[in-house]
Amino acid sequence: MLANRVKEISESPTMMVAAEAKKLKAEGVDIIDLSMGEADFHTPNNIKAAGINAIEENKTRYTLNQGTIELRTAISAKLKRDNSLKYNLNEIIVSNGAKQGVYNSIFALINPGDEVIIPAPYWVSYPAMVSLAGGKSIFIHTDESTGFKVTAEQLSKAITLKTKMLLLCNPSNPTGSVYSKKELEALAEIVLKNNFYVLADEIYEKLVYDDFKFTSFASLGAEIKNRTILVNGISKSYAMTGWRVGYTAAPEYIINAINKIQSHTTSHASTISQYAAIEAVSGPQYVINEMIDEFRKRRNFFHNELISINGITCYKPEGAFYLFPNISRYFKTRSDVLKIDNSFDFAMHLLYEAHIAAVPGSAFGSEGFLRMSYSTSMENLQEAIYRLKNALEKIH
Repeated sequence: MLANRVKEISESPTMMVAAEAKKLKAEGVDIIDLSMGEADFHTPNNIKAAGINAIEENKTRYTLNQGTIELRTAISAKLKRDNSLKYNLNEIIVSNGAKQGVYNSIFALINPGDEVIIPAPYWVSYPAMVSLAGGKSIFIHTDESTGFKVTAEQLSKAITLKTKMLLLCNPSNPTGSVYSKKELEALAEIVLKNNFYVLADEIYEKLVYDDFKFTSFASLGAEIKNRTILVNGISKSYAMTGWRVGYTAAPEYIINAINKIQSHTTSHASTISQYAAIEAVSGPQYVINEMIDEFRKRRNFFHNELISINGITCYKPEGAFYLFPNISRYFKTRSDVLKIDNSFDFAMHLLYEAHIAAVPGSAFGSEGFLRMSYSTSMENLQEAIYRLKNALEKIH
């Protein structure tokens, strides 16, 4: 008999689409994958060399559960350099990816019955993590008119006596939206007035465009810093998803609690990966600008092509590497393959007819949309647009 907590979690639509895409690939079908949440660049050579050196120097044993002193020192310096934030080493913990940092933070703070406010669209794992901790997700639905960003007025209306935390993904997965400093200050005022925590998931921090200035939530002042759990990592900015290194910065009592949880689950992140991560955050940063320049070109091309299609609207985001087009115009129609009633049906139509893998908006709590990643080559994006337009012609 399975535990009730597992029964309460449903299978992700993302995984269902991915499974079908893999099946078609295995049958020899040429699938253009726009579902991936990782950069298509390779890890920079200097970072790879640091990992290789760690192996050759036999730095392959256990480290401190909280992460090596050297890496936490480098992270502390990064936070000061890039975000004007001061954290000592006891206020930082390294984890097996930012995902574990989010999970551990929720488990350290959420009691059964506590409410966690989650703006929708949201990253697919947030509600499941809250549920596993015994908490209750309170969703605030946003739309294109606000750039998919929650307003202070919406936040105020969602607060109850049980509110314990706001989960804020900035820049956003899946929409790519980024909050301005003024918008964050308005939210921070509500947070301080009502005395709850903010888990600021800032894993896409470096991937912002058009001279947009990113502001870390914890940098808004000493009071809000004490209510913020900052989660970040090296996966997205340095093309290091498989290295599995994330980090959390927060008041020491929260880090101590996270440290206890991590000590009984995974222990520390890979020792080799930690040495590579030191080079990532401390070494040359030019690779980020190279990635941003390429992502900006892809975003501009893909966005312009999408909005040129009759019936599709799409917000132009300032960050991450996703577009979140509105495809609800095609609901209550059908193709030769299936009837299209929702975003999952639409995603399956694209998979079968255009051989494009994308993620339905329902996976992110926003029916009527589709998440499409432009973290693939320009050639793939050009071919995807060609296939998309042909597939839409088959809908009637």
